[in-house]
Amino acid sequence: MPLRTLLICGLFLASSHAAAATIYKYTDANGVTTYTDRPTRNAQVFVFRDQMVEHLEQQVHLDVQKHNGATTFAARNELFAPVEVQLRLDGLGNVRGSQPKVIHRIVPARATVALATLTAQQPGQPVRYAQKFRYALGDPSATPRAYRYPLPWLGGPFRLTQGPNGKYSHFGPKGRYAMDIAMPEGTPIVAARAGTVVKVENNQMAGQGGEPSGNFVRVLHDDGTMGVYLHLMHGSVSVREGQHVNIGTALARSGNTGNSSGPHLHFVIQRNVGLALESIPYDFNQPVGTLPNFALGNQ
Repeated sequence: MPLRTLLICGLFLASSHAAAATIYKYTDANGVTTYTDRPTRNAQVFVFRDQMVEHLEQQVHLDVQKHNGATTFAARNELFAPVEVQLRLDGLGNVRGSQPKVIHRIVPARATVALATLTAQQPGQPVRYAQKFRYALGDPSATPRAYRYPLPWLGGPFRLTQGPNGKYSHFGPKGRYAMDIAMPEGTPIVAARAGTVVKVENNQMAGQGGEPSGNFVRVLHDDGTMGVYLHLMHGSVSVREGQHVNIGTALARSGNTGNSSGPHLHFVIQRNVGLALESIPYDFNQPVGTLPNFALGNQ
């Protein structure tokens, strides 16, 4: 691994132990980018956030149909994973009978589920309502099972640069228990657990903006948990949505896409806790060391 990458990763590891640490980023005349914990002329404060953004709006739909004085609502799920949905109907008017204000359902993978039907009390007049539709990947009733994950890469050994509850990005619900492992770009990334590929992103270029998570692969396991492999190399994802993978199946190659401090793999396990995804603790099946603390001069 290039020394500059090690220095970057070591600096982030060292600073993660100080909640108030500030990291500065500057680029010299030769185009070399440096990260430091000391204020430097022309340097800017570097804010690192490993947030996950997945656009499901094109695969999870609320279908509304009006016919013969009635309005029907149905949830359509085009994903290869169950989805929890909630429909809230407020301001009901010209509706026959009493109706629940909140409808909650689990929609299986690749399925459509009816949610509600509003029938006009006065025929010829439209029913009135205000709708709010929410959804989240996964089934919150699923029970995670204990599992020790094989290392999701080939080669190495590589080192942990940020672990659970890291101060730079591993503090929100979605990523609190994630692990970042520094490795050269192009390192083979493999499935650490069998499951179904639910979502992939493969078109983001390194250093060109895009979503914070960069390219990624999300795999649904048989206990309802999901493993997510982030910051993958552009064009390297070799699996498709709906594909079943086994332990060791090639997924992609590591990269430096999205909001990334340097080439690394961000690996996280998540589950639906009730209309929200949250990361959960996990362990690898063998020790993974941490980088020496270069920022403090240790070897």
